[in-house]
Amino acid sequence: MEAVGYTSREAAGLFGLKPARVRAMARSGLLSPTRGERHEYRFTFQDLVLLRSLKSLLDSRLPRRRVHNALRQLVHQMPADRKLSEVRLAADAGRILAQDGDLLWNPESGQVLFDFNTTMPSAIEPLAPPPHTTRDAQAEDWYQHGLDLEPFDPDGARAAYHQALAIVPRHAGSHVNLGRLLQAIGAPAEAIKHYRAALETEPGHVMAAFNLGTALEEVGEDDEAIAAYRGALRIDPMLADVHYNLSQLYQRNGHKLPALLHLKKYRELVGSG
Repeated sequence: MEAVGYTSREAAGLFGLKPARVRAMARSGLLSPTRGERHEYRFTFQDLVLLRSLKSLLDSRLPRRRVHNALRQLVHQMPADRKLSEVRLAADAGRILAQDGDLLWNPESGQVLFDFNTTMPSAIEPLAPPPHTTRDAQAEDWYQHGLDLEPFDPDGARAAYHQALAIVPRHAGSHVNLGRLLQAIGAPAEAIKHYRAALETEPGHVMAAFNLGTALEEVGEDDEAIAAYRGALRIDPMLADVHYNLSQLYQRNGHKLPALLHLKKYRELVGSG
């Protein structure tokens, strides 16, 4: 019996994965979720089986890129009537193994194996989604829903972030993403409010500081933009884009020496001498 109704956050939480990784697997076709009433991803029991296999491979200390490449190769090796989630996966002596019925093979090489002593993972029992007993969990669900919607429904994503903030007004991630989407539709003044709110909650949120600088530039507040960019560099001095934006701002305002210094740093960071 399939356990349906897992959101990205819930599915990821069951196995200690990041929701962003679960969504990326869905978008790449490795997982086959349905869509809920709000068009959010809803993952099935078979998706959970595959996620557990992914977690097992990563726990075996195989490189993440190698695991993801093996899964992509496995997609092309599967018959048209079979799903990736129907294959059991395991790591054995540095190899990635796939088993479908009596067939055992290495998806990286495509080589069929006859080593039936390999211990493959057993199926997992379906688990009920964790109850949403806290406001933080509810806000996080709306935030994850916004992330799911962004690629194809930015209006819906903005609404989802608003819902998250209605529940937890200090949800920094929702403020930052909502601000970015507002900038994209030509509302930098509104975006500034959200970036500032995010920084009040998380003063070390580098993306909020950087985006604040870009929005302040859009509304012609160059001095405040410089302050925001300098704040971003205090969090992470190696942000090449911040150095570039500062060099342009300083140049535009007649401050040639700091403009040259930041341009030099930008070129060092991007490797252009």
